[in-house]
Amino acid sequence: MTSPREIVLVDCPDEVGLIHRITGVLGSHRLNIENNHEFVDTAARHFFFRAEVAPVAGAVPPGAVEADLVRVLSDKARVRVTRAERRPIVVCATREPHCLGELLLLDAVGDLPGRIVAVVSNHDVLRGLVERFGLPFHHVSHRGAGGQDLPRETHEAELAGVIDGYAPAYVVLARYMRVLSEGFVARYAQRIVNIHHSFLPAFAGASPYRQAFERGVKVIGATAHVVTADLDDGPIITQDVIHVDHSFTPARMAQAGRDVEKLVLAKAVRLMLEERVFLHGRRTVVFE
Repeated sequence: MTSPREIVLVDCPDEVGLIHRITGVLGSHRLNIENNHEFVDTAARHFFFRAEVAPVAGAVPPGAVEADLVRVLSDKARVRVTRAERRPIVVCATREPHCLGELLLLDAVGDLPGRIVAVVSNHDVLRGLVERFGLPFHHVSHRGAGGQDLPRETHEAELAGVIDGYAPAYVVLARYMRVLSEGFVARYAQRIVNIHHSFLPAFAGASPYRQAFERGVKVIGATAHVVTADLDDGPIITQDVIHVDHSFTPARMAQAGRDVEKLVLAKAVRLMLEERVFLHGRRTVVFE
């Protein structure tokens, strides 16, 4: 049986000879490099490396590659070796189906490098869509029995309980229209992916298409980013835009924007699942 491919990830302060040292370790473990990328942020003097490798002489003991890479690199190096496999994700949504539907379809046809293991929503309107794909749907309402809003910590504790039951690699916000607390974000630090229906940093917050219409913009777009405690301010994974003109109403802008949103989110999820994104302060380094 063929041994599984692995992904080797390194980022560290830049210095002479890093690629030689890294590839030397990989070679010593009889790991064939099938593809690799590297990048140096010359302003920050920081080095990034990603490689997909396959063993040619049997499986390598767990932790051996990481230990040897740490030994030959700077003590400030961050090293991770992970298996290239389909990882579980939980998708959170509210009422809008377009981003969720795109992910469900990609998962159903095997075109998503991950597995949707559950969908969670604070409304029940998307249950039928999700159950058509044979996936668990959890309605975790933000309202109590009397119809009043629950305290945010109460609702988030219930939400986290459902999510944690699936142990996902990532939590994907497919137009999940709730502002998450700092504590909830910290619970899944660097593992929450969000789609914002605007070309951030422009038009952050509510009603971006109304804002765009009033400003008379000529392009609208969508931004997928890693969620941080600061609203709509996390490191950007990917973006895209479409052209509009004076004839577009806010409603038509929103309709066109939905087409961009679902594609941008799907691309961001793919990039994260394939370990192609390095977080670099408020920025990202993305190897496509």
